[in-house]
Amino acid sequence: MMQGANNQHPFDDATGLGDGGGLAPIAPDPAQIALFADTVFSWCEGLIPLRGIAEKGLDSQVRPENTWCPADSHAAEAIGSFVQRASESRRASYAIPGTVAGKGQARAADVQQMQAIVVDLDDGDIEAIKAHLLRHLGQPTLVVESGGRTVEGQAKLHLWWKLTEPAAGADVDRLCRLRGDIALKVGGDRHFASAHQPIRIPGSVYRKNGVNRLVRIRAHVPVEYDLVDFIAKVAETPPLPGIALAKGEEVFQGKPSVDAVLTTPVREGGQDDWSRFQGASAAIGHFLRMVHDGRMSKAEGWTAICGYNVAMLRPSWPLERLGSETARLWALHIENHGPEKPQPVPGPSASRLEAFSLGALIDDDREMPADLIAPRVLTPGGMLVLGGAPKVGKSDFLISWLVHMAAGVPFLGFTPPRPLRVFYLQAEIQYDYLRERLKQIALPPAVIAAARDTFFATPKLNMLLDGSGVARARDAICAAFPDAPPDIICIDPIRNLFDGGPPNASGGGGGENDNNAMMFFLKDRVEALRDAVNPDAGVILAHHTRKAGKQQVKDDPFQALSGASALRGFYTSGLVMHRPDEDSTVRRLEIELRNGPAIPAKVIDKIKGRWVELDPTHERLVRAEVSAKHDAERLRKHDVILTTLFEEAANGNLYSTTQFAEQFENKGGLGSKHTIRDRIGVLATKGHVKFLRDATSFGFPRITSRSGYLCVEGMRFKPQESTDPETGEIIEIAPPVLPSHYKCPQSGVTLEVENPTVWVYPEAEEEAPATSPRLKSEVAP
Repeated sequence: MMQGANNQHPFDDATGLGDGGGLAPIAPDPAQIALFADTVFSWCEGLIPLRGIAEKGLDSQVRPENTWCPADSHAAEAIGSFVQRASESRRASYAIPGTVAGKGQARAADVQQMQAIVVDLDDGDIEAIKAHLLRHLGQPTLVVESGGRTVEGQAKLHLWWKLTEPAAGADVDRLCRLRGDIALKVGGDRHFASAHQPIRIPGSVYRKNGVNRLVRIRAHVPVEYDLVDFIAKVAETPPLPGIALAKGEEVFQGKPSVDAVLTTPVREGGQDDWSRFQGASAAIGHFLRMVHDGRMSKAEGWTAICGYNVAMLRPSWPLERLGSETARLWALHIENHGPEKPQPVPGPSASRLEAFSLGALIDDDREMPADLIAPRVLTPGGMLVLGGAPKVGKSDFLISWLVHMAAGVPFLGFTPPRPLRVFYLQAEIQYDYLRERLKQIALPPAVIAAARDTFFATPKLNMLLDGSGVARARDAICAAFPDAPPDIICIDPIRNLFDGGPPNASGGGGGENDNNAMMFFLKDRVEALRDAVNPDAGVILAHHTRKAGKQQVKDDPFQALSGASALRGFYTSGLVMHRPDEDSTVRRLEIELRNGPAIPAKVIDKIKGRWVELDPTHERLVRAEVSAKHDAERLRKHDVILTTLFEEAANGNLYSTTQFAEQFENKGGLGSKHTIRDRIGVLATKGHVKFLRDATSFGFPRITSRSGYLCVEGMRFKPQESTDPETGEIIEIAPPVLPSHYKCPQSGVTLEVENPTVWVYPEAEEEAPATSPRLKSEVAP
C-alpha cells in the first residue's frame, strides 16, 4: 500500500488553503507519477498522448499544451517533466491511458494499446460504490483521489485494474466497452467507453475553481488481471442497488461493433446512441471492405448497402445521397488500401480437390519425407509453436537451437538432416543487443563456422505482418537466400507481429484472443509468407504463455499458450518451456507432436552459457519442493552428527551408536533416538562414520558388539600431556582416533579396516556433506 486510506498526503490541503480558494505551494510528486506510468503504460509500445488544459474556474489565458512521449523506460521521467511544466503554468495534467503510433494522433481510432481498466467515480456514495466494485471485481491496482469532492464531501476516485498484458486491436474496443459497462452499472463516468477519453495524472496538481490539491494515490496493490477473466467478472457484476438498467441497455459511447450497426435501427434527430450518418458510414464502410477484399462483387455490395438503408435508417436516405457517400468512402478506401482484390473465378480452372482410396494410401510404399528437425519435431510444410512465459529463456533457447540447425549439428536430441537455411524474423531484440546475445551464447566455434552463411536474423521489427508486412518479409528472405529457398522461417513473437485482418461480420479483425482473427493470421499471413518463399519450409512460431498455476501447467501445459484456442488445433508440433521451481534455473520442455509418436519431456538448463539436457530420472515427479526441503533437512542432520562426534572427541568423549542416540535425543534438531540411529546407519553406509572397538588407550572399555565407538574423518581425542624425550619439555598432544572397522556398503557387515590412517569412501559416493568436519580440521597423518 502506498498510503493508508486515512493518511493525509503531506502536500494535501491540510493547511486550510485548499478548499478556501487560495493556492498553496503544492509540488508534483514524481514517485506517484512513476507508479502511475508503470501501472498504465509499462508494457505498451508507441507514444503516450499528454494534455495540459487550463483548469475550470481559474482566470488563466494559457493555451492548451499537447505533447506525446514514448512509452519506454524513460516514460515516467518524461511525464514528470510535462506535469512540472503544466503545474508551473497552472494547467491541469491529463493523459490518454493508451498509446498511439505517431505524434498528432489522439482519436479513439488511433489508440493501439491499453493495459489498464479504469472507472471514474465522481457522484453519489463513492465509498459504497468502491466497496461494491471491490466485492465483485477484485482489489484495484490503484485507488486514486482525483482532487474533486462530491456534494457530501467524499473524495472523487479513479479505480485502476492493471492487466497481465496490453490489449491491442479488437481487444482495445473490448476494454473500452468494459469501462463503459462498469460505469453504467455503478453510475460512473460513461465517457470512458471511448478510448481517447483523457484522465488526470496522479502526482499532478488539481486547481479547479481555486481548490488546491494533489491528485494522489490513496492505495496501491501490485495485482494484475487477465482481460478475458475480467470480462466475465464484469458480466456477473450486478448493478449497484438503486441503479435500474433498461432491458437490453448497453454502452455505445465508443465505436459500435459491426454487428450492432447492422442490426440496430437509427432514427433521425440524434435520438439513438449514434446518428444516422454514423450508422450509414459504418455500414457502408463494412460492405466496401468486403468488396475490396474480394468477398463480394460491387453489385452485391451496393445491394447490401441499399438494404441497410431501407431496413435500419428511419427515415431512409435518398439514393442520391447514399450513392455519393458510398463513392466518397470507396475513393478514400482505395487511396488508403490500394486496388481491390480480384474476385475468384469459379470454373474448370479452379484447382480440383484430391481424394485417395484406402487401398491407394496403404499401397503407397514411397519413403517418408525427411524431417527438417527429427524426430518429427518439424516436418516439411509443418508448423511448430514454442511457448513460454516472458523471461523464461525462450528466445535464448530458440537462437541456440536455430544456429545449431543452420550448422547441421544436433541440439538436445533434435537432429537436422543437413545444414538448414534458417531465417529468424524477430521483433523483440534490437540490433546491438542481438549481436551481444549471440556472442554471450557459448556456441562451439565449429557451429559458428558452419552457420555463418545459413542463419539470418532481423533486428527488432516495428511492423505488423499484414499484407505489406508479408511482402517486406518475403523480399528480405529472398534477398538473404537468393540461390535456394529457406528450410525454416521463424517468427518471434506472434504478439508483436500479429495482424487479425480487416474487421468483418464474421468476426475478423480481432486480437490474438479471437479464434477467427488467429485463423486469419495463421492462414492468410504466416502460411501466405511460407507459400511465397517455399511451400515445404517449416515454420516456427514463438509465443507467450498466460499466467497459470504450476499444477495447471503440469496437467496440460499447452492450455497455457496465450490467445485463441484455434492456435493449438492448427500447429503440427508444440513445445512449452517452463520452470517447475521458480528458485531453480532448471526448465522443463514439454513436447506435443501431431505427426509422430510422443516424446518425453526434456529437462534442460543453461550451464556456462550452453544449453544442456539433464537426466530426467533424477527429477522428482511428486511434491518436488517438499522433497527438496526434506533433503536439506537430512543433510543438516548429517552435518550436525558428524560435527558433534568430532567436537565431543576433542572434549574427551566417545560414544557407541546407542549411547550417542540417547545422549543427543532432541538436541540440535536431531529428533528422536530412533531418527538419530537411522541417520548414523546411513552415514556409516556412505563411509562418513566408522567404528573403533578397542578404545582402552583413551580410557574406555573395549566393545565386543559388531560395531564400536563412532569415528569420523580427522577426529582427535582430548589433548594429553606428554614429555618430549629429547628436550624434557611437557607438551600437549591430541592423539588421532582411528577406526578399526567399517560397514560394508553392499552387505552391511562390519569389516576390518585395512589401513586406519587412510580414510576411504565407497566408490558410489559422489560427494561428502557440505560441512564435513574434515573441512574444519586437519586430516590425521
